[in-house]
Amino acid sequence: MNWKSETLESAPRLLIEVELQPVQGDRFQPTGFADLGAAIYSLPDGKVRNILVESAQSMANRLEQTCLEGNGPRIIEELEGLPYILVKLTGESEAETSSLIEAHRINSPFIISNEEFRESFAKKAGYAKGLPLDWKKVGSALFFYDPNSLLHGAFMANLGDGRVKVPRLISSFIEAEDIREAASGGVKNNPLDPTGKIRAENYDKDVYSNVPYHRMEFTAKKILAYFNLDLALLDGYGLDPAAKELLIALGLFKIRRFLARGLRLRTACDLKVVGDIKITAPERFELPEEAPLLETIKEDIKACTEKGLFAKPPVTELTVMTVEKAGKNKEVSSESSSLLTENENK
Repeated sequence: MNWKSETLESAPRLLIEVELQPVQGDRFQPTGFADLGAAIYSLPDGKVRNILVESAQSMANRLEQTCLEGNGPRIIEELEGLPYILVKLTGESEAETSSLIEAHRINSPFIISNEEFRESFAKKAGYAKGLPLDWKKVGSALFFYDPNSLLHGAFMANLGDGRVKVPRLISSFIEAEDIREAASGGVKNNPLDPTGKIRAENYDKDVYSNVPYHRMEFTAKKILAYFNLDLALLDGYGLDPAAKELLIALGLFKIRRFLARGLRLRTACDLKVVGDIKITAPERFELPEEAPLLETIKEDIKACTEKGLFAKPPVTELTVMTVEKAGKNKEVSSESSSLLTENENK
């Protein structure tokens, strides 16, 4: 494959740009943040305004989503044999979660609270309080239990004194250039009683009346998605060549799948690729198609398994008892909850 070439081997970064546009019309809905709204900013000349369409935090989760069976927590059949941590929750919550979907991945309290796993991970990572970190061992341990956690980064604040902080190998964001506002609005209608005085006997919240609202969308001269695969950081972990190739192939596979299937970011933000995918660095590199990338991933999974670079079995299964915290938690409004879910998907 192309990443085995001397050009890629000597490159510190693989940088990709992809132009996007709405699948219909000209308007799009950008990401928004609580207490901030849309992230609009001006270039130094003060004449051109840009906007953040999708944040790096959200894109990390969207790239992870490309490898999930449905919404998770399990991985797709095509990537069978790739390690991750599957947790069966019992007690207050009877559900499954995994390092593929948890907000902080392998650092999730539902994972790292398991004493046996925590001790096994710390031993493999060479982690001990009062001793310097060996980042090659840390990288090897993350790869051993969940290569995706290494690819997408992990801040292991819940492990000991919280020194293990691994940046993302792959990062991404989407921006729009030279934007203009497109204001509109609507109303939530109550067909029975616009005043909202007629209510269900057992539900007395103020959600009944007609509610007018405003809506702000945007148009742009150009929308660009950016992807950055940090090859220098990957080299620094000193991984086996098969492990290194697997992570590169997996990262590129995620990019391909996201561009092909994941560009409906919100109800009013449905995008498509325009033109060719542009490699800005290194020169003369071409992004492989999804099918050959998947074949390479399968070959590398087999090679890494044979070399003992993966946990056995690859899916580490934990059982964690859950309880409900005593006392009344501060209630989160449905509006704030929606913003957090939609915009950051954490």
